[in-house]
Amino acid sequence: MDRRAFISGATVGLLAAPLAAGAQQPSKVHRVGVVVGGLDLTDNLRQGLGELGWVEGQNLVVLKRVWSGRTEQFPAIIADLIQLKVDVIVSSSTPAVRAAKEATRTTPIVMAGLTDPVGAGLIPSLAQPGGNITGLTNIFTELTAKRLELLKEAAPRVTRVAVLWNPTHPGQAIAWQQTQQAAQTLGLVLFSAEVRRPEDFAPAFTAIVVERAEALLVLPDPLTTFHRQQTADFAVKQRLPSMYAASYWVEAGGLLSYGTSFAALWRRAAVYVEKILKGAKPADLPIEQPTKFELVINLKTAKALGLTIPPSLLQRADKVIE
Repeated sequence: MDRRAFISGATVGLLAAPLAAGAQQPSKVHRVGVVVGGLDLTDNLRQGLGELGWVEGQNLVVLKRVWSGRTEQFPAIIADLIQLKVDVIVSSSTPAVRAAKEATRTTPIVMAGLTDPVGAGLIPSLAQPGGNITGLTNIFTELTAKRLELLKEAAPRVTRVAVLWNPTHPGQAIAWQQTQQAAQTLGLVLFSAEVRRPEDFAPAFTAIVVERAEALLVLPDPLTTFHRQQTADFAVKQRLPSMYAASYWVEAGGLLSYGTSFAALWRRAAVYVEKILKGAKPADLPIEQPTKFELVINLKTAKALGLTIPPSLLQRADKVIE
């Protein structure tokens, strides 16, 4: 072989080798930590990320952590995700986001539909969240009056409503106040049934029966959501028309729900996750509020309660379970 040809070929080979090796190197795999409880909507987040080009096992790893109903578990769950060096933490639980905020000022946090993050002290404002938190709210409290109106329309004879809620949840005090105001306007009498821990549900249910409540309104938080099947079963057994904030309660056997689609919120949260993974800072991403709400009615439950839903209400329903 000609000496010059050999040297030339060797040089090309040395130059090409690094290029080939570089072309074969995989892109960075980002880690997304997800904290869920009784309602697991991680697949909706995955769907949203998939539509944006993120593929698990290629450029994405989703690390899901599930809590079992006690808020004191959140700090340990968050610490675990931070130790695993996730690029972003996603949750729709106010206690989980609070625990994350207290644990880190650098790891981005995306809210997948929180109730009043400003009132809970998590961010200073929706337009300028600052810090390392951004995402979406569910504007639950703003819809309280509408839920009571729909409950009254479905069950006109109801005058006494039990409200199942967790007073330790940030923001629920505001929701309870707004519920009281709405009840006065509608001529309803409220009974407060408080639950702070899983073991509080049985005595709360007993108190609702003793107080002779005629209907049930549930204020959502991780604790009441975790026990939604138990609550829906209780309402049907006691023949109580019930109203909730999201469709998954009605799918569990509740009568009515009115509010934001949490599945849609989790899909939308993927947009925030992507922006952060591509370099955006949470402080620069304004909080988004939902504009579409859905009314869901369970006719099977209505029949079990001996209740006839007015046709005018059925016509306005986005989904009817038969």
